[in-house]
Amino acid sequence: MSDDILFDATTLNDLELDNRAGLAPMTRVSATADGRATEQMARYYAKFAEGGFSFLVTEGVYTDDTYSQGYLNQPGLVTEDHVEAWTQVTDAVHDFDTPIVAQLMHAGAQVQENPNVESDETIAPSAVQPDGEKSEAYGGSGEYAVPREATLDDLDAVREGFVESATNAVEAGFDGVEIHSANGYLLNEFLAADANQRDDEYGGAPEARVRFPAEVVSAVVEAVPDEFVVGVRVSQTKVTDDSYEWVEGVDAAAVFFEELSAAGADYVHTVDSDAAGPTFGEDGPSLAETAVEYVTDETVVVANGGLGDPDAARAAVDSGADLVTLGTSALANPDWPARVAADADLDQFDPAAFLAPTASISDHETPTDIPTADD
Repeated sequence: MSDDILFDATTLNDLELDNRAGLAPMTRVSATADGRATEQMARYYAKFAEGGFSFLVTEGVYTDDTYSQGYLNQPGLVTEDHVEAWTQVTDAVHDFDTPIVAQLMHAGAQVQENPNVESDETIAPSAVQPDGEKSEAYGGSGEYAVPREATLDDLDAVREGFVESATNAVEAGFDGVEIHSANGYLLNEFLAADANQRDDEYGGAPEARVRFPAEVVSAVVEAVPDEFVVGVRVSQTKVTDDSYEWVEGVDAAAVFFEELSAAGADYVHTVDSDAAGPTFGEDGPSLAETAVEYVTDETVVVANGGLGDPDAARAAVDSGADLVTLGTSALANPDWPARVAADADLDQFDPAAFLAPTASISDHETPTDIPTADD
């Protein structure tokens, strides 16, 4: 497959990657009640490494023991028990010489259930209730709470939570972290003009709305070793509004990508429903193409969204993305890279087989034993 652009060897910071296809972060609900990763999760992630994905990004991991958790049975990187539990996952993945990155997430206003607060109190840039209703697949029901506007002290605590969880990720054996600034969660809420109605230095024009996410990226970069990868995931759309667009369009995107890249992000991970298609107008650039234009030369661009068809993934790379990630297509085909390399047929994703009635990891998704490179 040396003539296939998807199978070009490449790098991510100091990480050597065998191909351009990675595993996207996907929300599952299979950690213990107190946020520890499990042996089942080790088997789950190891099978993607065995299947040929060149790097893996975990599900969203909560970053503090107050407001960050978004749903029950979400894993954390807050305590020493969390760190110890994650090592079984990183060890299993590293047996295949595959890098694994922890996605660090603060849920903001989009909380399904948070056992760390006595009521349904949440925080967000502004007191704006998310649209829609909570998801039963992730343990939620009814309307989202109206969040409390985060104070500057709250934001200091949020920033420190990201930093401490990133240093815990180093200790747990991860190769990097991805700062979740997509899909309507806290940092993404700062980017969105409808959710962010602040009148301080963190609200208003795009340059102000990106300030806090960029501060988080910068603080994490300063706290971890140079070789440790720090990425950031960005979208326009939200879990609660899959058609949301930044009011300033591509002008906002240009500012966001410039500032997040300048803050030290090793990669920017864009997510859209159709990563290879136009995002800004019918004939405009995709979100990934916009990122390619505005990040620095040192920042890698990862494209995600609708790339399970190998030709779509190739189109995203042809358009400038350095790497691609797969979500539901990886669930259906945990050996997607191996299948594509062998020109084998791919299975179609069946939501009922993976995400119903809940998004917990099913027995059919995991081998009986943790795969090893010698198997």
